[in-house]
Amino acid sequence: MAKFKGFSFGVFFVGSIALNIFFLTNNLCAGHVNKQQLSWSQRAAAEAEAVASVSCSGHGITYLDGLFLDEKPVCECNSCYGGPTCSHFLPDCVADADSGDPLFLEPFWMQHAESSAVLVAGWHRMSYVFADQSYMSQVLQNHILKVHSIARNAITKGKYLVFGGGSTQLLSAAVFALSLNSSSLARVVAASPYYPVYKTQTDFFETAHFEFQGDALLMKRTSNSTGNAIEFVTSPNNPDGLLRKAVLQGSSVNAIYDHAYYWPHFTAIPAPADEDVMIFTISKLTGHAGSRFGWALVKDEDVYLNMLKYMQLAELGVSRDTQLRALQLLKVVLEGDGREIFHFAYEKMRDRWEKISQIVSLSNRYTIQDIPPQYCNFFEKVRGPSPAYVWLKCEREEDTNCNAVLRGANIIGRLGSLFNASDRYVRLSLLKRDDDFNLLLYRLKELVSKEG
Repeated sequence: MAKFKGFSFGVFFVGSIALNIFFLTNNLCAGHVNKQQLSWSQRAAAEAEAVASVSCSGHGITYLDGLFLDEKPVCECNSCYGGPTCSHFLPDCVADADSGDPLFLEPFWMQHAESSAVLVAGWHRMSYVFADQSYMSQVLQNHILKVHSIARNAITKGKYLVFGGGSTQLLSAAVFALSLNSSSLARVVAASPYYPVYKTQTDFFETAHFEFQGDALLMKRTSNSTGNAIEFVTSPNNPDGLLRKAVLQGSSVNAIYDHAYYWPHFTAIPAPADEDVMIFTISKLTGHAGSRFGWALVKDEDVYLNMLKYMQLAELGVSRDTQLRALQLLKVVLEGDGREIFHFAYEKMRDRWEKISQIVSLSNRYTIQDIPPQYCNFFEKVRGPSPAYVWLKCEREEDTNCNAVLRGANIIGRLGSLFNASDRYVRLSLLKRDDDFNLLLYRLKELVSKEG
């Protein structure tokens, strides 16, 4: 028995050594393989790291496709900062709150630099189509559906997906597709105040099938019959952040719901949206406006096929590089429980709204929109407002051009008349970098303090 035990131990010992040698060899080989796999990408990775490591004093950033001086990347400074490293503040600078650039999310992506990075091979997706002969990544489609299920902001079951170059292109595709279903000219409208692109884009692409005819509210009041109509419905609305429903009703009326801002960081989500045509964009989800990627959820198959046809004729689908980047960004969004970006963005937007509201509450000359607290399906509680924009009104009778009043205080906003509203209103963006918001806050404090 003792001999058997000794023999057994010897076999076990030798076997253990053999297994360790096997695993050690495989690990070394694996390391060698990984190194070989990284050989072609090392230069690109090193260049990206080198550019990202340049200090711009926290008030600027360098880019791989930016300017270089003496083979060194040049800092692109934030508004109101200058100098080689963006360390010089320009005290008389104007607070520019005109743009809807969602740069407030930049810090989130810097915190996720490693997981959000994409390195693209020179031979990546050179074909016009994917392996299934489509223009849309199936993997990206799956990730979009997962994001909606976590945000609880849209019913995706029974809907078709269409990719586009941001929401702007999809809005045009939807008008095109819906107008083909009309037996007569489709009148395109939106309830004031509305996003200016609805008019400018529809006018630019006007055909024998459709034309822009202004305010949906006016049409409802002055016409007994709306006829064939297509209504843009922005919910939450740009510029005032209010949740909306279609104004026009009837069998010959179609609505395009622009849900660019229907995410938990900009609005309460009282229920998942379930309209026939819904447009979303990565711009206001992750902040990557420059990537130009959006998607539509479409219920009717004919409308879906016509939107798809529009996209195929316009540019054979969305760039494969754009789809790859969008996929990587959504992978980061879905990490963990998939809620991190919504909490990060909501807290920042809520904080900005509260600070602006506090300043304007001290004024007798200016007011801002009232957005009541509402139950949110995502947070599962009643929550306060966190809109993308301030819709500010000059209340004095003589202040007929509020934008001019603000310009006198070194503040640039967007004129109310651009939204088919009175020029007593100005839209101020809360979406930009902290430097931009802090300067806006400072200028508004100065403005209000001078009332007395």
